[in-house]
Amino acid sequence: MSQSNIVPVAVVGCGRMGRLHARVYSQMPTVRLAGVYDINPASAAAAAADYGTQALSGLQEVAEHARAVTVAVPTEQHLTVARPLLERGVACLIEKPLAKGVSEARQIVELSSRHGSLVQVGHTERFNPAVRAMERLDIRPRYLEVTRISPLTFRSIDVGVVLDMMIHDIDIVLKLAQSGVKKVDAVGVSVIGGVEDVCNARVEFDNGCVASLTASRMALKTERKLRVFSADAYVSLDYQKRYALVARRSANLDTLRAVVEKIRRGEIQDLSQLRYDQLVKVEELQIDDVEPLRAELDAFINAVVAGLPPVVSALDGLAAVELAQRIVESMAPGMVL
Repeated sequence: MSQSNIVPVAVVGCGRMGRLHARVYSQMPTVRLAGVYDINPASAAAAAADYGTQALSGLQEVAEHARAVTVAVPTEQHLTVARPLLERGVACLIEKPLAKGVSEARQIVELSSRHGSLVQVGHTERFNPAVRAMERLDIRPRYLEVTRISPLTFRSIDVGVVLDMMIHDIDIVLKLAQSGVKKVDAVGVSVIGGVEDVCNARVEFDNGCVASLTASRMALKTERKLRVFSADAYVSLDYQKRYALVARRSANLDTLRAVVEKIRRGEIQDLSQLRYDQLVKVEELQIDDVEPLRAELDAFINAVVAGLPPVVSALDGLAAVELAQRIVESMAPGMVL
């Protein structure tokens, strides 16, 4: 590939997530990691040394050196950092959530639209191989059940579990439901501070789909699972293991009805010998081994180069923040402090 086709990129924020982005960019043949910037010069210098680039002095220098930028600073700084870059026409991949609240998220959407600057939101779970495999099924869900629990990592404890963890699943649920939100009910518990550490939310959509989402950072184990129920299929997906199964109604209905009929006629009397899991035909989805972050950054750069809409747009990010805020507001009256 000629140098003229290489996209110069930069990373703003050299914490854990920013360093991951810098690492992946440094391995991509379609980009050149033009620099990194952090408010802490030592952090920027260390990341620059590790990934073979330069430490930049500020956002103005970032805009001068890069056509596309990852914004991986704390959420409350997303608007402050993104504004001068978007005003200069620099494409931004902004880590999730898009902003700390609806007002700032809307401002980012408006900046992107006004200046024609592309924004992709870092909802990396969209690029989980199991999620991408499930999306190829084109399922119309009627009910969704999501669990995302883990032990406390002591990161982001100033932000509630809804914006910290559940936001991943909010984005996926909105993508699958493809409908406006009709009603939200939620309950949350604060264990170690003034924000929720555990939350369960029930979301009803205009098209009749219902989603139950549970998030906790106070669990003794890690579990990240999604179950999708539709008129013709049931999908069980494990985000962590990147594994998914589908059982289709059309592939199992005749078999199950035949067994029920034999029971009614008395041909099967010992029900303990029946194994439902052996009767049901289950298909394991074909999963690729592409790293989600690499898939996300490939999609971002492809959108920048080809002028295509991003996979996760600023409007998608805004919708996730809006629903997250509704969940928090719904549980506030009954939250245990």
